[in-house]
Amino acid sequence: MLRALTISVAWCALLAARSEPAPFVIAETGQGFARLQEAVSSIRTGAGTILIAPGVYHDCAVQAGGDITFRARQPGTAVFEGTTCEDKAVLVLRGRSSAVDGLVFRHLRVGDGNGAGIRTELGDLTVTRSMFLDSQEGILGGEPTGQRIVIDHSTFAGLGQCDETRDCAHAIYLANRGQVMVTNSRFERGTGGHYVKLRSPRVTITGNSFDDTAGRSTNYMIDLPDGATGLIARNAFVQGSHKENHSGLIVVAAEARTYPSAGLRVEGNDARLAPGAPTGPAFVADLSGERLAVGANRLGPGIRMFERR
Repeated sequence: MLRALTISVAWCALLAARSEPAPFVIAETGQGFARLQEAVSSIRTGAGTILIAPGVYHDCAVQAGGDITFRARQPGTAVFEGTTCEDKAVLVLRGRSSAVDGLVFRHLRVGDGNGAGIRTELGDLTVTRSMFLDSQEGILGGEPTGQRIVIDHSTFAGLGQCDETRDCAHAIYLANRGQVMVTNSRFERGTGGHYVKLRSPRVTITGNSFDDTAGRSTNYMIDLPDGATGLIARNAFVQGSHKENHSGLIVVAAEARTYPSAGLRVEGNDARLAPGAPTGPAFVADLSGERLAVGANRLGPGIRMFERR
């Protein structure tokens, strides 16, 4: 009798395990997988959406081709924590295009100081409704082509470092010869480096919140080190008191004049200093030597509108 009961319990457990839905499901086919890489590999060079169930995952994947969307079934409930592929990121992207929607990436660190939620190496990228938390980097990468990267309605907090390795890491650090758009997103509680660093000829940075009040050892809010044209508008900035470099909020062509900067529009922004923050920073510091289109911006006491360096 006891043996029969034991077998019955084991059989029920096996049936229950088999009936549990797989965490990674291809939306187009309904096929489920236990590991994210298995789901990615099944798409090969085609197109597909991977639906990700709520949960905390110590998992990662490399996309080697195709057009793949990584989508949480419920935004904010699919959390990837602590595990990277190739010592780079949770998602290493080398396909034709990639989209990430509603995922959370946190607690990511690697030996070279660039542990990220996403490393984009090939293909266009769209990121929406996602969170990047308490890691060395949020999104890193780019390619020397006309790549288009869009980041919208996402949160970046507790990111960046300049003390773990020789080179700094940043909340967002992207380099390409195409276009980068960062819109309607929140940046806060930086732990080093810049909040947004872009080496791209065309940028759109609009409708974002940069709250450096609780930041530590941070640098610029927006760094365009090679110059750029485009639009920086309708953002809110609060510069904190614990900065490594407080001299400018938006800095243009600090390292090179790779791309033209003439006509870069900076308008309709609001910038303030947190209590105790050093006074005197330039809202826009320009090293390009070109004529920027710095329009009407609302600046709190202690911030200068423009500085030519």
